[in-house]
Amino acid sequence: MDNIIERARVLRGTIEEMAQNLEDGKALENAELFPTWNPDGCEYKPGDRVRVDGTLYKVLQAHTSQPTWNPGAAAALFAEVLPGQGGTEIGEWVQPDSTNPYMEGDRVIFNGSTYESLIDNNVWSPADYPAGWEKVD
Repeated sequence: MDNIIERARVLRGTIEEMAQNLEDGKALENAELFPTWNPDGCEYKPGDRVRVDGTLYKVLQAHTSQPTWNPGAAAALFAEVLPGQGGTEIGEWVQPDSTNPYMEGDRVIFNGSTYESLIDNNVWSPADYPAGWEKVD
């Protein structure tokens, strides 16, 4: 039994390493493949992804983790991967930060309708900046 548990730990590490190569869409669909954020001196590099309470984040800057630099509090270090971005499945519009804006072609659901961003770096809702969105349904 100990052999099986140890093998599962090795495989988990391999799966987490390979999952880092997924595009954002597949990564968001399979968030459970990514490691939980570690506050205790873990080395992170740009593009790494981590989970916190089921939310998937992408690392923006290389850094060594510490408890106060968690994904929810350190917007310069992490960006939440949002539905509708970069080929992810269309989901409800979420207010992005400056670090994870919607880009041209990203699609979201807003007030029951599907909208496509007409501009890059779009941090406004279709209601707040209608010129930045096109209703597609």
